[in-house]
Amino acid sequence: MLGVPKLLIMNKTERKNREGMMERRHFLFLQGEPTSFYKRVGDGLARLGYQVTRINFCAGDQLFWHGPNAIGYRGRLSDWPGFLAEFLDSRRVTDIFLCGEQRSYHKVAIAMAHTRGVRVVVTDLGYLRPDWITLEQDGMNGSSRFPRDPEKIMALAENSPDIDTAVRYRNNLFAIEAIYLFFELANSLFSFLYPHYRRTDNREHLVLHYLHGTKRLFLSKAKKNRAANHLTSLKESGAPYFLFPLQLEHDYSIVSYSPFADLEEPIRLVMKSFAENARAQTRLVFKTHPLDTGMKNWERRIFQWASEAGLSDRIDFFDGGNLDEMINGAQGVITVNSTAGIRALQLGCPVMILGDAIYNIVGMTNQGPLDHYWREPGKPHRELVEAFLKLMAQTILVRGLFFNEPGQSAAVDETVRRLRENKVGVPL
Repeated sequence: MLGVPKLLIMNKTERKNREGMMERRHFLFLQGEPTSFYKRVGDGLARLGYQVTRINFCAGDQLFWHGPNAIGYRGRLSDWPGFLAEFLDSRRVTDIFLCGEQRSYHKVAIAMAHTRGVRVVVTDLGYLRPDWITLEQDGMNGSSRFPRDPEKIMALAENSPDIDTAVRYRNNLFAIEAIYLFFELANSLFSFLYPHYRRTDNREHLVLHYLHGTKRLFLSKAKKNRAANHLTSLKESGAPYFLFPLQLEHDYSIVSYSPFADLEEPIRLVMKSFAENARAQTRLVFKTHPLDTGMKNWERRIFQWASEAGLSDRIDFFDGGNLDEMINGAQGVITVNSTAGIRALQLGCPVMILGDAIYNIVGMTNQGPLDHYWREPGKPHRELVEAFLKLMAQTILVRGLFFNEPGQSAAVDETVRRLRENKVGVPL
């Protein structure tokens, strides 16, 4: 080594150490949304020198990630633990990346990861909408590690930068609905490739489900206009109202992070409490989820239940419409754990949570019983809400989209950076 500058020798050594560390880090990708986002993140990590593997569980998965670093699991769910244990150990997996920690295959993977010291990163649509993605350690909502103590949130967010909540990227709902339809068609037509694959949510007739959703999107402009006229009439009447934005019944927020088996239970619970405790002139407003496919006629069901509760003349139903405008006129928002609740907090509207939500925090949401909420909703603490949003944006949210450009590229780049630097979640 005579004559070789010492600095050069050190740089080579450091480079070898870094390369060795990259070789030892192995990212395993499990199921995600039907989008190229996950493969692009994997490709970004591979270009940095990390080992990357994807396990596909169905033909739809394979459409969006195929190639030399993708393998198919075609066994039964009962055989998955044995397969995965051998894979994690023999391939020396260090990180697992997935979407939806409550999927049957994923719950097994997370439990095994914890016993082996393997890091788990869970991703999903962002707690802020519409152009954010969530990246969390281990899980979301009830499984989230995000702090719930107001003082800790204020302290951690003290030096966090302000966030720009103006929309940068927009989704194309028609394109997204078409992608989901394509995904389910592949699973139906090529089910023989993965004969033992089973969905966690047990929804039936999914192709019909998404065809129906596409039809509803074509009618969305007319629904939006009707909703706008209805809201104008409601506000001009001067009647105070509470808003209940409906969620998707099959969503894990309902299935796994609430005490309810379906949407009927919370709707009827809220109606009963409203009928018995709200002031006589107050109205109760329901709004459908923008991605609800209409396979269940919620309007018909809600008015039927309202009739049974003696509330028919105090109920309003919106199939579409501007959520912000509805919130701005409301006395409060009731939700199981929808992200609409976070939006309500941003707008200073009192929020009542019926399930397990990451934002159900003293000082932000109403902590009393539902029966008292109608007369004493209480305002959220503005400074705490701002600190909560800043801390989320800095630690568990990424700006961007799963599906459409340029939002997808922005999300991919930031996700790769955070995974590389191991900066996912709030430092404990």
